[in-house]
Amino acid sequence: MAPQHQDAAAGAYLIRGAAILGGAPEDLLIRDGIITERGGNLDAGNATVLEAAGLVALPGMVDIHTHLREPGREDAETVETGTRAAALGGYTAVHAMANSTPVADTAGVVEQVLTLGRAAGWVDVRPVGAVTVGLAGEQLAELGAMADSRARVRVFSDDGVCVSDPVLMRRALEYVKAFDGVVAQHAQEPRLTAGAQMNEGVVSAVLGLTGWPAVAEESIIARDVLLAQHVGSRLHVCHVSTAGSVEIIRWAKSRGVNVTAEVTPHHLWLTDELARSYDPVYKVNPPLRTDADVQALRAALADGTIDVVGTDHAPHPSEHKECEWAQAAMGMTGLETALSVVQHTMIETGLMGWADFARVTSAAPAAIGRLTDQGRPLTPGEPANVILVDPAARWTVDPSKMATMGRNSPFAGRELPGKVVATFFKGHPTVLNGALNTPYRWLPETTDLPGAATAGSH
Repeated sequence: MAPQHQDAAAGAYLIRGAAILGGAPEDLLIRDGIITERGGNLDAGNATVLEAAGLVALPGMVDIHTHLREPGREDAETVETGTRAAALGGYTAVHAMANSTPVADTAGVVEQVLTLGRAAGWVDVRPVGAVTVGLAGEQLAELGAMADSRARVRVFSDDGVCVSDPVLMRRALEYVKAFDGVVAQHAQEPRLTAGAQMNEGVVSAVLGLTGWPAVAEESIIARDVLLAQHVGSRLHVCHVSTAGSVEIIRWAKSRGVNVTAEVTPHHLWLTDELARSYDPVYKVNPPLRTDADVQALRAALADGTIDVVGTDHAPHPSEHKECEWAQAAMGMTGLETALSVVQHTMIETGLMGWADFARVTSAAPAAIGRLTDQGRPLTPGEPANVILVDPAARWTVDPSKMATMGRNSPFAGRELPGKVVATFFKGHPTVLNGALNTPYRWLPETTDLPGAATAGSH
């Protein structure tokens, strides 16, 4: 898919013959960051032509749940390395979780993360603000100040730590209503999971490891959907992992509760049977569950009970994972494998098509995060956040060759389907021919307008 017209004007690209959302082949013309035409046999003019026969064109993916680690934990990941991984994985926007050092619980820290994302230029980095000061669960953080900051934070989460106090959770839900925010809950009752190492079940009993029971997740979700209904606020449930959680969310939606939910790629595929290896790469929070849970999660994503796929990309230094199971950190990388895992678990199984894929990886997460210029349809007049995917490609996961600093991929050594060939962020190709190209360059005057469809220089 090498560009044909090297003398093309900056910002003009013709994608020729791509299957848009997996449909019939069409052309897309991009100029100055906008999709200007869509149809057959479009005139290239002075645009760079990308031959895309056999490729699927999709809206740029949006991750509602990413750990970029910076500031303070640059031994695990930086905004630069994490967003390079995101672009290669087909993302044009990511929500950076708040558990950095210092915690993103003030306007100053979220603005720092925003600035780091703009300086990198690979994707749109949207900071997630902490719900409580220092993630300590004792007092609300500066939610309003973060919402009014240059970062315009709309998603708040103590992810990694549950907001277990119901009074504090109610106050947070009430507070974010003022600016149409959402509280994203890590559903884990801490008293039921003290010392937990993996899913509570047959495997944990055999291995003699302390179990993390499904009810610890389900009880918090049940409480929080009732709180959200009571105060009339938005609730998002992070990394749903059990069949029981699915049923509670389905019940809540049937009652009109404004709740959304996400599932990770690894929970769509992997099970607690992998813990028998004692390989800490499979240690994650919430833990890998049973095959019955996996099947329930797939069905829930297909029928809309679960709204989005969120990677929960959680890179760690090698010494934090290459140790005995009990001492290992919890978490897995996911930005560069998510598309392939969802293709394998949902598309190749017939549960979803590419249009559904675009809904759960782009349109729905953009709507939850209130990103007005992401997750848009591939039609004239819309921002050109576009990816091209080769669905027939097969590749073997080698963490040492990934852009992320984390080597803790649970899919290492596995052959996966589908590969991102190109990523266009605001009309600029950050990825071409499956490799990083050049970052997008923001204009200084746009840095205080993260929700707007703004222009930049390439």
